[in-house]
Amino acid sequence: MNRHWLKSYPDGVAHDIDPEQFYSLNQLLEDSFKKNADKPFSVCMDRWMSYRQLDKLSLALGAWLQNQALEPGARVAIMLPNVPQFAVTMAAVLRAGYTCVNVNPLYTARELEYQLKDSGASTIVILENFAGTLAEVIERTPVKHVVITSMGNLLGFWYGHWIVFAVRHLAKMVPAFKLPLNEGRTVTAFTDAIAQGSHQTLKPAQTNLDSIAFLQYTGGTTGLSKGAVLTHRNIVAAILQAETWFTPALGRVGDVSKINNIAALPLYHIFALTLCLLTIRWGAHLTLIPNPRDFGKFIAVMKKRPFHMLPAVNTLFNALLQHPQFKTVDFPSLCISQAGGMAASEGTAQQWLEVTGCPMIEGWGMSETCAIGTNNPVNNKAFTGSIGLPLPSIEIAIKDDAGQSLALGQSGEICIKGPQVMTGYYRQPEENEKAFTSDGFLRTSDIGIMDERGYTKIIDRKKDIIIVSGFNVFPNELENVISLCPGVVECAVIGVVNEQQGEAIKVFVVKNNPALTEDDVSATASNASPATSAPNILSSAMM
Repeated sequence: MNRHWLKSYPDGVAHDIDPEQFYSLNQLLEDSFKKNADKPFSVCMDRWMSYRQLDKLSLALGAWLQNQALEPGARVAIMLPNVPQFAVTMAAVLRAGYTCVNVNPLYTARELEYQLKDSGASTIVILENFAGTLAEVIERTPVKHVVITSMGNLLGFWYGHWIVFAVRHLAKMVPAFKLPLNEGRTVTAFTDAIAQGSHQTLKPAQTNLDSIAFLQYTGGTTGLSKGAVLTHRNIVAAILQAETWFTPALGRVGDVSKINNIAALPLYHIFALTLCLLTIRWGAHLTLIPNPRDFGKFIAVMKKRPFHMLPAVNTLFNALLQHPQFKTVDFPSLCISQAGGMAASEGTAQQWLEVTGCPMIEGWGMSETCAIGTNNPVNNKAFTGSIGLPLPSIEIAIKDDAGQSLALGQSGEICIKGPQVMTGYYRQPEENEKAFTSDGFLRTSDIGIMDERGYTKIIDRKKDIIIVSGFNVFPNELENVISLCPGVVECAVIGVVNEQQGEAIKVFVVKNNPALTEDDVSATASNASPATSAPNILSSAMM
């Protein structure tokens, strides 16, 4: 393939990366632990953890896991928010030679049961706040070992005990639960597992770049969620691709180990997970935000020390902008405002630049690609409205339904190939057959256009197109236009059945200007395409 986008790369960004420089992800982790032993790895509620502590604790937990006689490659579920235990558990599972299965702590009992059964997880490490959900389903899952942790674990003896008391008895955030111990099931406190493992020896894991590191479950927007099989090679490649791409923006930091990366996005999500692993690669540190919805406390944490990277979804950027305290934060050290996980809106991007002086840099990726696919150059000075260029060692092709590549400027399905792309869905041969083209590209279901510079613009999801009187309307494009309307905070566009037009457009708007009217929204929307002229918008719901 002619990678014509390489001519648009910033100076100093390599065209390709080499994951073969590591024999596994474990080597990358362990090299960093040793090199950066005395440096801070994370801070949570003003309590710091060093790389030396992360190394020691993960060794102990890994040894404990091995002593539970788990089968090689066993799946270990991790159901934790952004607390220090997450990185310890993740590193322990990998170093012991097992597979991480990240679980959304807010899952319902039905969702949790499905993922535990589908992955075949025999062990789960879970915050006690969510153990009640596990108790509802555990007898119908393959889970035999439960490790329960509390919010205060790893936050120091006295402060940790205070946090546990406050969460359990003052905030009452830990519902009563009872985990059955029949059929040989064990329940162990996280601190006890660490204590026991510290007297045991971690045996070297027989893993290589082709071993499975993560089963990363998709959102299931088109049915039941599927486990993307991500190998050590996939993850290492994604880390190196992100490292190479971010380099131009970090020159003024100098020593990358000084970088403070704000971890507000949940670490169980592939976007934040990949950036967490990149932080380890750099020997930098994470500021962990266990509850980013408490924006007052979140912003107070941001004000405590300089930060250099803020990865977020558009809704999080927007919510911060709406908070009255956000403008009191200092931003001189902010180098990268990385937008991903969902479409970024131009309206939010404009406001973000005005307030912070740091442009939102939009990228695109999937669970199936370790969150790495395309990104705008990080030294951009403004929002581009595109998802940027393919990252090093990645190929992007715009294809039709038959899998044939289309000419530049034609719209079609975005397809991707690269060393960070999953090997397939776990135990889903039929889905895998549909997921890949005959020439090895992963179908993404995103519709886009690539220009002559190599920049790709997403028009919308393949299944989200609204057809109004024969016109194709892409909700994503329309939402971006409406976001520029003064007084609009957020908006969403859907199609509804209409006898005259086939479908009509319905717009939902969150406004901060009481004077904003449906006519104002319709007038703005009409600038998007002929099919979005005012008569074709069925209604606008103002909130």
